[in-house]
Amino acid sequence: MGAALGFIPSPSSGVVKVGPLSIHLYGLTLLVAILACVWLTSYRWKKQGGDTDLVIRVTVWAVGAGVVGARLYHDLTSWNQVPDPKWKGVFEVWKGGLGIWGGVLFGTIAGVIVVRRAGVSGAAFMDAVAPGLLLAQGIGRIGNWWNQELYGKPTSLPWGLKIDALHQSGLPAKYIGAKAYHPTFLYELLWDLAGVALLLWLDRRYTFRPPALFALYISYYCFGRFFEELLRIDPSHHFAGLRLNAWVSVVVFAGSTAFFVWWQILKRGGRGVEGPPKQKPRPQPDPARPRMAVPKGRVR
Repeated sequence: MGAALGFIPSPSSGVVKVGPLSIHLYGLTLLVAILACVWLTSYRWKKQGGDTDLVIRVTVWAVGAGVVGARLYHDLTSWNQVPDPKWKGVFEVWKGGLGIWGGVLFGTIAGVIVVRRAGVSGAAFMDAVAPGLLLAQGIGRIGNWWNQELYGKPTSLPWGLKIDALHQSGLPAKYIGAKAYHPTFLYELLWDLAGVALLLWLDRRYTFRPPALFALYISYYCFGRFFEELLRIDPSHHFAGLRLNAWVSVVVFAGSTAFFVWWQILKRGGRGVEGPPKQKPRPQPDPARPRMAVPKGRVR
């Protein structure tokens, strides 16, 4: 492989010492990602007449459940990567190993339960939080850069990522010692940020039947994640020549896309779902604003 004209450096350590304290930058990045999600979701929920306090309550429960789900997914699908002794390693989240699929699933379930107990539509809240979740996922990928993990195949592109020899352990022999690797964390960051802009634009331009926007968020993320998995070289189970997470992306993409088409376009005559509790009259829709195949009988 030819020498790269430039490269993205990796940090020598993912920990910063402040006096007696050790700050893990991976965890700090996740905190920033959560705060960004809360900010965007609160803004969107308030515009719909909702209560910011509900966003905070959902965040507390959804984040806790999401961490459990993300770690459980990692432990079940990558048991060989769990540190020894296993009984202790399954809980060592700070050493890396969180699966986004389990995090979104468990976090969504917990969030919907909290919202429903508050007497508000879970579907409406899912649409409100969808762009924020994608924003959080993008920011969270910076944490992988701090840990020098989840990078792609060797490359000579100017934006290749430098990886220390210590963080190349476990790779297939043909990939060890390359000058630079594909920065898949950066690819997903850019993909997710573009998706946030797209979801916000679509939500302003079209009327969605909740949780159709959430389904679009899932489909969009899975589409990009599939191609990212084709570049990744970190240890993973393979089936029929594809990584496990590539297959998960295909299955979830197919399911969420089919749901969107059925729910938003094909379904007719059913009642819609209630939105958040209204604190002020909702402005009448602009007649010039096009609908995206929404049934006439939909209840806002």
